[in-house]
Amino acid sequence: MRSVVLGLFLCTVLPLVDAACSLTQHKTDKFCQDSTDKTWHPIGSSWRSSKCMDCECSANSMSCCDAMGRPTGYPDKCTVEYDYTTCTFEVFEKVPCAHGTVGK
Repeated sequence: MRSVVLGLFLCTVLPLVDAACSLTQHKTDKFCQDSTDKTWHPIGSSWRSSKCMDCECSANSMSCCDAMGRPTGYPDKCTVEYDYTTCTFEVFEKVPCAHGTVGK
């Protein structure tokens, strides 16, 4: 029981959040294209993509930064589940599934 509690504690404490940004030049004079959603946005606009990236279209380039960060440094026995509708994530310990068999 103690090792289960320790494992759950490590899964909640160890994740370090790592956020990232990117800057890309665009080829048109009036619009930027979101590389994730393939949608077009006018210069001066900002938006959030379906993968939780906050983007801005300027005169020369498009910048996008991760709106929720991404967990890093968690043990192999843990996994991450992303919810892109709320731009959140959960890190939890993988649990083996119990199963039975029928027949030979």
